[in-house]
Amino acid sequence: MKNFSRISVILLSIFLLSACGTIKVGRDFDVGVFAAKLEQGVTTQGQVRSWLGEPTSVGVSLATDGERFDEWAYYYAESEMADTSKAKLKILQIKFDKQGKVRSYNWSTTKQ
Repeated sequence: MKNFSRISVILLSIFLLSACGTIKVGRDFDVGVFAAKLEQGVTTQGQVRSWLGEPTSVGVSLATDGERFDEWAYYYAESEMADTSKAKLKILQIKFDKQGKVRSYNWSTTKQ
């Protein structure tokens, strides 16, 4: 959750600091490819990297029971500064267990 908050603050700051034009943050990715190929508990970090490329950010997530997970985030944002009501944002956060296999993921996007 801390990574999501940090990403949100970074994206908001960039939007506020830009006065005009189009701004793009992150690298676009296809979550459909990830969702179609994902096998929870089987899919590895290497497979995710081959499907989506290098993650935009990496970190560690700590569960309430003390279990630690490697966490990767992929995000992409695009907006016209003259009309931010049409901004597009998508975020994919993936948690990996100690063996480097996908344990869970969160996906969100703006409504279109």
